[in-house]
Amino acid sequence: MAFTKSLSLYLAIFLTGLSAGLFYAWAVSVIPGTKKLLDLTYLQTMQSINKEILNPAFFLSFFGSLLLLMISSVQQYGHGVTFWLVVAATLTYLLGTFAVTAFGNVPLNDELDALNLSELSETQLSDFRQYYEVRWNRLHFIRTWSALGAFLLALASSFTIKY
Repeated sequence: MAFTKSLSLYLAIFLTGLSAGLFYAWAVSVIPGTKKLLDLTYLQTMQSINKEILNPAFFLSFFGSLLLLMISSVQQYGHGVTFWLVVAATLTYLLGTFAVTAFGNVPLNDELDALNLSELSETQLSDFRQYYEVRWNRLHFIRTWSALGAFLLALASSFTIKY
């Protein structure tokens, strides 16, 4: 049983680290790169990326992190500091990464996906980009730091396990 508890936690740490790494890499590479694109190209690029990110590798790390953090929280119940660190990691990921994505970034992506960009004027493209990009990047900043925080909390919990 102790092995299963540890394995679940280590897998949660690994997947949460992958999520945090993805969001961090996006923040330091894709966002600066897309800031240099023209409005139409930016919006087309984001439409394409938003479709392609919906793949098994992303789903595994994004949803798997939350699921395994939740399982680890239950498994670590009664184990003092370890339990509280895992619960903190779970809540940080749930609220700051998962909920921000589900109720912030995804609705913005859906709005963008619903647009027929070829029918919009340059002014409409510029206005929508401003609306979308500012909000999306702000939400991305929150989920990036939340994922990183969840990873560090989960990692810290692994150092408190008593075998």
